[in-house]
Amino acid sequence: MAPVNELGRSTSPYLRQHADNPVAWREWSDKAFREARERDVPVFLSVGYSACHWCHVMAHESFEDEATAAYLNEQFVSIKVDREERPDVDAIYMAATVAMTGQGGWPMSVFLTPDAEPFFCGTYFPAEPRSGMASFRQLLESLADAWRTKRDQIDGIGRRVVEQLGAQQSQQGGTVDLDRAAALLKVDFDPVDAGFGSAPKFPPSMVLDFLLRHHRRTGSEDALAMVAATCERMARGGMYDQLAGGFARYSVDGQWVVPHFEKMLYDNALLLDVYTHWWTVSANPLARRIAEETADFLLAELRTDEGGFASALDADTEGEEGKYYVWTPEQLHEVLSDDDAKWVIDLCDVTGTFEHGSSVLQLRQDPDDPGRWQRIRASLHTSRSRRTYPGRDDKVVAAWNGLAITALARAGVLLDKPEYVEAAEKAARLVRDVHIDDTGRLHRTSRDGAVGTAHGVLEDYAAYAQACLTLLGVTGNIEWYETAHSLLDRTLDQFVADGSYFDTAADAEALVWRPQDPTDNASPSGVSLAAEAFTTLASLTGSVRYETAAEHALQASATIAARAPRFAGRALAVAETVASGPLEIAIVGTSPELTRTALAAAPWGTAIVHGAPGLAVPLMEGRGLVGDRPAAYVCQKFTCRLPVVLPEDLRRELTPSH
Repeated sequence: MAPVNELGRSTSPYLRQHADNPVAWREWSDKAFREARERDVPVFLSVGYSACHWCHVMAHESFEDEATAAYLNEQFVSIKVDREERPDVDAIYMAATVAMTGQGGWPMSVFLTPDAEPFFCGTYFPAEPRSGMASFRQLLESLADAWRTKRDQIDGIGRRVVEQLGAQQSQQGGTVDLDRAAALLKVDFDPVDAGFGSAPKFPPSMVLDFLLRHHRRTGSEDALAMVAATCERMARGGMYDQLAGGFARYSVDGQWVVPHFEKMLYDNALLLDVYTHWWTVSANPLARRIAEETADFLLAELRTDEGGFASALDADTEGEEGKYYVWTPEQLHEVLSDDDAKWVIDLCDVTGTFEHGSSVLQLRQDPDDPGRWQRIRASLHTSRSRRTYPGRDDKVVAAWNGLAITALARAGVLLDKPEYVEAAEKAARLVRDVHIDDTGRLHRTSRDGAVGTAHGVLEDYAAYAQACLTLLGVTGNIEWYETAHSLLDRTLDQFVADGSYFDTAADAEALVWRPQDPTDNASPSGVSLAAEAFTTLASLTGSVRYETAAEHALQASATIAARAPRFAGRALAVAETVASGPLEIAIVGTSPELTRTALAAAPWGTAIVHGAPGLAVPLMEGRGLVGDRPAAYVCQKFTCRLPVVLPEDLRRELTPSH
């Protein structure tokens, strides 16, 4: 019997996109590798994600081609993996791809022995030869021939790759030097177009968060200037959706004009937090506007029916990247009056910056007539909504929902938007009720309220635990403290060995090696998130065990922070919190004004708890009302100053002396 495609049963939207391919795809499983051993054929592993443009291109060119699929089915066992669902698998084989080719990316195309050892790695391969690159079919034929005629060499390559990558994997200790990191970032800063490095430019959200915390602690004007310039250029450029809010994944150019159009939950959650933080430091109205619009985008376009947040919006619409978002002058004239169209063409720089003479809308300066812009903006948004909407990956990822929960909870209090806090709590309840099973294990994904099969990795536990601790400070609900406490205790049991953090649990599926990567890249690393969550929990409990866990997590990032601080942004931000105290604030009683002041004026990352007297959190023990009035206690290492009852007095307590 000919093998058949098995992806129709998957809970991953990305895998289900390939369910109709003639390729006999399997999901990652022992069964798939057993099939390869029984047939004595290699494994073709294809890793991607639903919003990936070139993943769609390769699927259309090769995986939908009957002849190519027939050859794959005959000569290989083909496994399709959603990198967002299985970051552990992705991390292992991306490390192999970078080691063997010098670069990585998606789609990732890796050829494995039946023992899951990689012997050939690459990314996108075209259907026809081009620019010195073999076609995908030529590659398949060459590797199938090598499997038959050079088997010993292939087996040897696979073993050596696994051994070398396993040997390289170590977490070096050390202390994070915050002043040095800030100085290195200044060298890497683009003084003309802002951001760091050259094109393509990704939103450096975690680095910006670090620089804001560094400014708060030290008063560094250089740090604040880098944040202000970068945040303004990103918000006014084409990477930001000027009609509906929300950021695209990155800018193809160095001037923040032409985006890669996919919109990721983690990017928008992290950037919401950055713009909220920037507003608390600067009171810049642009910062507040972008924070509100980004939060509104999360609620309007990424919230699922169950209350969680979907992973991403596709870059492509009807087979064209960015088609939903771009405008030509002719399209603007169709929607608006001639005068309004001409005004917008000038205001939004509609000069053919994208393909086919179309442009993304930019807002390089504030309009001279804000009311006119808001009216036109609403008309364009309504008109655009009639276009074919980009595909949405509806799976709920625990880690990324954790980031969104934290950002929305803080923004809801600071911007006086209770609907953001309500949305954050609803998402947190979904993760708690659906993703955590009866044994206390956290699962990584769900879709339509049904939990996925992938076990949570370190980033899931840490990001969601931190989200729960943030909600504790915002809502005073003790259930969030209990949930976080339980998850972080499990984290110590399952993800830490001899003080070293791993990305997968001890009781998770055994892979060819156990990944541990402290790099903060597009999203925070699991170990940086663990450093943050354990720092918060230690501040709430006074526990030396949790404080030590946070120290070990930060030490894992010290080498990267010293050499390439752009890739240690979250770790540096947490280290700034530690260098600022870390402070603890207990607010006894219900006072929205005290809570808002604490969040706004305290160093970002300060542990905050509020609730009724006697709330079962150690930091609250022995703290009472002052004359029947809510009171705030500012503490460090559980040693507290005299309580204050007025927001202005609390702000004074938290204002740095520099």
